Amino acid sequence: MTAVDPKLKTTSTTCPYCGVGCGVLATPDGGGGAAISGDPAHPSNFGRLCSKGSALGETLGLENRLLYPMVRCSKGTMEQVAWTDALDHIAHRFSHIVARDGPNAVAFYLSGQLLTEDYYVANKLMKGFIGSANVDTNSRLCMASSVAGHRRAFGADTVPGVYEDLDEADLLVLIGSNAAWCHPILFQRIIANKQLRGARIVVIDPRKTDTSEDADLFLGLKPGTDTALFSGLLVHLADNGFLDRDYVEHHTSGLDEALVRARSIAGSVAATALATGLAEQDVAAFFQMFAATARVVTLYSQGVNQSAQGTDKVNAIINCHLATGRIGKIGASPFSLTGQPNAMGGREVGGLANQLAAHMNFTPPDIDRVRRFWKAPRIATHDGLKAVQLFEAIGRGEIKALWVMGTNPAVSLPDADAARAALKKLELFVISENVFSNDTVSAGAHVLLPALAWGEKSGTVTNSERRISRQRAFLP
Repeated sequence: MTAVDPKLKTTSTTCPYCGVGCGVLATPDGGGGAAISGDPAHPSNFGRLCSKGSALGETLGLENRLLYPMVRCSKGTMEQVAWTDALDHIAHRFSHIVARDGPNAVAFYLSGQLLTEDYYVANKLMKGFIGSANVDTNSRLCMASSVAGHRRAFGADTVPGVYEDLDEADLLVLIGSNAAWCHPILFQRIIANKQLRGARIVVIDPRKTDTSEDADLFLGLKPGTDTALFSGLLVHLADNGFLDRDYVEHHTSGLDEALVRARSIAGSVAATALATGLAEQDVAAFFQMFAATARVVTLYSQGVNQSAQGTDKVNAIINCHLATGRIGKIGASPFSLTGQPNAMGGREVGGLANQLAAHMNFTPPDIDRVRRFWKAPRIATHDGLKAVQLFEAIGRGEIKALWVMGTNPAVSLPDADAARAALKKLELFVISENVFSNDTVSAGAHVLLPALAWGEKSGTVTNSERRISRQRAFLP
């Protein structure tokens, strides 16, 4: 047997893979790796881990890691340089471009993999001190519809549900979410509720996924017809006396207008079936299940969000919960399942081009409040370019310098070929990354800055239910 070094203590930290935000216990092995287990005390997972989280220890080696700053030389090759030289080069080039073309000629592109503190300081640097709001994030691609839906419904980007609702609901509706694969720890809680309490499950998806195998009702609707389904549900609830009139009167506005709009999309069970491609009896069964169950959680994910009509889909779902008072109560809520570990944390500190920190907007009072708090000499005063717009502006030559942090837009952006072509036009292209090579690095970076990986740095992340957890360093 090998003696265990007493200095190798177990550290409680948070999994970096998805928005569930599972607690992890990491025990270094003394050789650069670590033994990984679930944290029984963490309220997101109570010790459970999915296959990816369980294999975190296998990702900790230094193979393919970027360990030193690199700058492209006149010969076109990347050469190792000192940190001071790399940072001086970036500062000089950014300053030159801002002086020549103005602050809107530069941009940052961030990632839901960053810690909240990273997000905050990048946001503060660009919006408060460079003076542009051209700082957006890959979370735009997966969560912007939910952000806009929340703001339209509640006036703020607020998730109204918590994970405990999944344990207490009597009906769980999953729409555009293959949670069995993508959020397996939460899906286990849903299945446990079904087994222990008899909760029913409805799965709404154009495809039959593993999630649908445990459903009491599967609705294989036509792609893009989610809004029609929930518009029809709202009309059904209104016409059959299932609205919570007291809640609507005291806590909402705009129901009449919402109903007029819903009727124009899908007015009856028959019309909803026609619009969605579903059988009338299946539509009627879903409507009856929702209407008859006080404790309903509707969970939606990228199948709803990543859509040209994503915001309308989100609001169609939320409207059904607001109209029936199925919100802000145990076991009753619309619930957005985030994909990335810190998409929510980034939104909280203003990591999107149309936000300031703390969910504030570009209004004169908010701008002044942030300016005074930051002591910002050049506060941005209007929205910057959002992710897709940003890369289109790079392609047109309007953005001259870009700093990408912890993401791979040459793969993840829509129309990736256009994104790669745009990146080659930049005068200055900086990447902060922990691996030496990916598709974005290969697109012609001028400067590579090594970043600490999971297990090497400390900070915070915010999960889908808005719970803030610590990521702690346990490796040098």
